[in-house]
Amino acid sequence: MATSLGANRYNRQKWEDADYPILCQTCLGDNPYLRMTKEKFGKQCKICERPFTVFRWCPGQGMRFKKTEVCQTCSKMKNTCQTCLLDLEYGLPVQTRDHALSVKDNIAKSDVNKEYFTQNMEREIANTDGTVAVGNVGKAQTPSDLLLRLARTAPYYKRNRPHICSFWVKGSCKRGEECPYRHEKPTDPDDPLADQNIKDRYYGINDPVANKLLNRATECAEMEAIKPPQDTTITTLYIGGLGVLITEDDLRNHFYQFGEIHLIYIATKQNCAFVQFAHRSDAELAAKKSAGRLIIKGKRLVVRWGRSQSSTKKDEGKPKPSSSNQKFSSLPGLPGALPMPSQVGQGAGSNFYFQQNRKEPPPPGTNMPMPSPMQPAAAAAPTHHNPYPIYYPSQAPDRLGSK
Repeated sequence: MATSLGANRYNRQKWEDADYPILCQTCLGDNPYLRMTKEKFGKQCKICERPFTVFRWCPGQGMRFKKTEVCQTCSKMKNTCQTCLLDLEYGLPVQTRDHALSVKDNIAKSDVNKEYFTQNMEREIANTDGTVAVGNVGKAQTPSDLLLRLARTAPYYKRNRPHICSFWVKGSCKRGEECPYRHEKPTDPDDPLADQNIKDRYYGINDPVANKLLNRATECAEMEAIKPPQDTTITTLYIGGLGVLITEDDLRNHFYQFGEIHLIYIATKQNCAFVQFAHRSDAELAAKKSAGRLIIKGKRLVVRWGRSQSSTKKDEGKPKPSSSNQKFSSLPGLPGALPMPSQVGQGAGSNFYFQQNRKEPPPPGTNMPMPSPMQPAAAAAPTHHNPYPIYYPSQAPDRLGSK
């Protein structure tokens, strides 16, 4: 409940005056040299309606300006960002996080109860160092499989894009490329994501984004339920998306709980690894418990069954098409293909220079005429006649345009 500056009430003494906001990495942006404007008691909180310090900044180039929407007290009670109201640790809506942690919301919603509840929470927050969540969220910090599967491990900067230009949708925007808003087609107005409420997001009631994530998690769980192959000799699991930080010890520390490990091989160039178990039952248990929920050093990994060596050898045994047997169509304006060497002596390819004016050698036993002796240096040297004149392919009659 907001109060005026002239009102002398308890709530005025508790107006928030902060030096830094509570933001997630996505809302903060990727610019390390960020500039913010600070307005003391600039607006009232959209949850508790108390005045608080408003911060405003631009997350990056081409992004829209953002500002804090709720006070820090309301943010700490739910462990959320002051701007997007998503969980600071998992990057999920409050409804999705509470559903995964089995947390029930007990925040008061009426004006009188809201003030009393806020005062009690401020006393509890004052007794902490500010690094641990308070309330029911702080008591239920054991992550579940659903929470690890839906958690966002990297910032999503597309959320900071400008809004869609309403004038461009009407066809009357005259700014062109200088327009700070997006010139894109809006989403379907019947889409549930088009109607979002900040109070529903904060209290975790009928949040369309949370409902979409929960439905997607149910579908992904059914798709990621990998079935063991029919070949019972396969005891190897494929681990994809390793990166540089994950080592063999990290994989061994996770998979040793399922049974005896025979071998762990890491392919550095392919960013994957293969974990081979000694028994098939251990590999099936590891695949069932790790598929779709394996996160090591903040990186989500892909778990699948490996392939048998017999299946790869079948592909290698298939004959590969040879390039010598392939026939290509001739291009217009170019001569035909050259004859094979075995066909040259049979008269094929008469348009080549080595086939023109060719004289057969004399039969065996015939006396060859001896060359005349060399003439003295004073006499003029006779002209040498080449019995095999040089023949160029361009002199062929069928290539001079006679046809």
